[in-house]
Amino acid sequence: MQKTALALAALMIAAPAVAQQAPAAPAGNGHAGHGAPAAATPAAPAFTIDTPIRDILANPAAAAVLEKHIPGIAAHPARPQFEAMSLKQVQPLSQGAITDAMLTAIDTELKAL
Repeated sequence: MQKTALALAALMIAAPAVAQQAPAAPAGNGHAGHGAPAAATPAAPAFTIDTPIRDILANPAAAAVLEKHIPGIAAHPARPQFEAMSLKQVQPLSQGAITDAMLTAIDTELKAL
């Protein structure tokens, strides 16, 4: 019984120390800058139809894309109510004014910026 209590006490003391150990070194030869090159991660597009409208309108090139497909969006009187939303979120509230085809075209052009 006493051995079990000592083993549990040792385990309780050792567990936090194990959890705080530094992560294992990455595979390679141990020299910085040598070994296998890191895999390149493609950068996410700066703007998509999931980006808040206010962020898109803050960028002149992205705003031009929106104005091309949705003329007057920047000056729309309800802008304060929808600018924190994305185009994808606004579409169902647009009463059909923003179509799937429009979203596809806008998304393609925004991603190309």
